[in-house]
Amino acid sequence: MLRSILATMLLACLTVSAVADEPLTHTTDSLETVKENVKAGKAVIVDVREQAEWDEKHVAGAIHLPKSKLELSSGLEELVKQLDKSKTIYTHCGAGKRALACGEILKKAGFDVKPLKPGINQLLEAGFEKGKTPASEKPATPN
Repeated sequence: MLRSILATMLLACLTVSAVADEPLTHTTDSLETVKENVKAGKAVIVDVREQAEWDEKHVAGAIHLPKSKLELSSGLEELVKQLDKSKTIYTHCGAGKRALACGEILKKAGFDVKPLKPGINQLLEAGFEKGKTPASEKPATPN
């Protein structure tokens, strides 16, 4: 009986370890599900595009963690302090490639990450609110 329990526990540990080592893939969550999870406070959107891309357009309420900064291990600990490990992290970029790469970094840091394949344009087209850009925040100039 004890051998059976130990064998089962060992198998469970190996299975969990194997799952943790699997490469991350794009989420199958629909954009509607993503919106619902964010609205319910169960998830956050992390934009991994660079500053100039963020300044041009971004999703309102998204957290900006550029890939170039996430890849620097020296600043990673400080950057991830902005994130809550109890929430799902949806990473996004322009077309999905950087979202996957940054998702791997955040996964290794202990986060539940679901990289999005749709980029910023698809998110905005799907009804995600557009955040204010530096250009839209500038005061109007008198004529």
